[in-house]
Amino acid sequence: MTPTVVGIDSSTQSCKVLVVDATTGHALASGSAPHPDGTSVDPAHWLSALRAAWRRAGVPERDDVLAVSVAGQQHGMVALDAEGAPVHDALLWNDVRSAPQATRMLEEHGPRWWTERVGMSPVPSMTLSKLTWLAENEPEAASRVARVMLPHDWLTLQLCGECVTDRSDASGTGYFDPSTHRYRPELLEEYFGAVPELPRVLGPGEAAGTLGEQWGCGGDVVVGPGAGDNAAAALGLGLREAEVAVSVGTSGTVFACSPEPPQDPTSVTAGFADATGRFLPLLCTINAARVMTTTADLLGVDLEEFTRLARSGPSDAGGLTLLPYFDGERTPNLPTATGHLGGMTAPR
Repeated sequence: MTPTVVGIDSSTQSCKVLVVDATTGHALASGSAPHPDGTSVDPAHWLSALRAAWRRAGVPERDDVLAVSVAGQQHGMVALDAEGAPVHDALLWNDVRSAPQATRMLEEHGPRWWTERVGMSPVPSMTLSKLTWLAENEPEAASRVARVMLPHDWLTLQLCGECVTDRSDASGTGYFDPSTHRYRPELLEEYFGAVPELPRVLGPGEAAGTLGEQWGCGGDVVVGPGAGDNAAAALGLGLREAEVAVSVGTSGTVFACSPEPPQDPTSVTAGFADATGRFLPLLCTINAARVMTTTADLLGVDLEEFTRLARSGPSDAGGLTLLPYFDGERTPNLPTATGHLGGMTAPR
């Protein structure tokens, strides 16, 4: 029997499961399921999508699986009570309601102070600003928070019952220092008013646990530490120093690998950790591939028809220019920005 491994990609828009030959790296089977639209979601939807994609990839019937691991969208706030139930919908990375909190955090300490402590400046995307929003706007819910996790951590918990994370995902929270490999609980105390239980941070070679029997597969299937989605992409690409990757999905990212922790006092580049023990300087935009689906929806057509319409017109769109800040923007840091269509003139 050919040994296989299973990769899970839980992104903003969907969950994808891929079964791969552990010897050759060839993909053998796959499955996917959509996530709800929007910037906040009940984490139960992620679990439902994972179960559906898991079945569609035929994983439960396999007895050749050695290991499984999760790559997930970064930053999202999964706040749980003492019973493990969410106290609020998870706020996703592209939810900008915490922009006032992020602005105040930056004004109080300045970009260099933040960069020296957590490798990045406060933006609405990061988990700490979302927790600050929760404390200020939903104090009853905030008072019940016993544990805070990220989307990939939460799915790992469902797979093996362990509350763990990895350096790459932890480095996007705003309360973890990737250069020293430790949490900054004083920042949670200052801005959230408490220090909930946080996932144990695993190293690249550590196992999170073993797959629960309810997932099938049989035997002792290892659950890996997982990673944030961009760190997982860098790992899959075998990204080496001095190489730069560009990824266009729900978000748009540009990232590279570095042996040293990057510190950008301008706050344009985030100094994340990667999935190998190194670092992942990264620039991210909120508006990327969703610009296409949003514009297609505005026109009332699907993507295939949208492509046909785009190709049928002049390449310069007759002078029209669309600035697609449909969801605010992260780089540049303009969380309240809106889209703009310019260059319109009367017919001639």
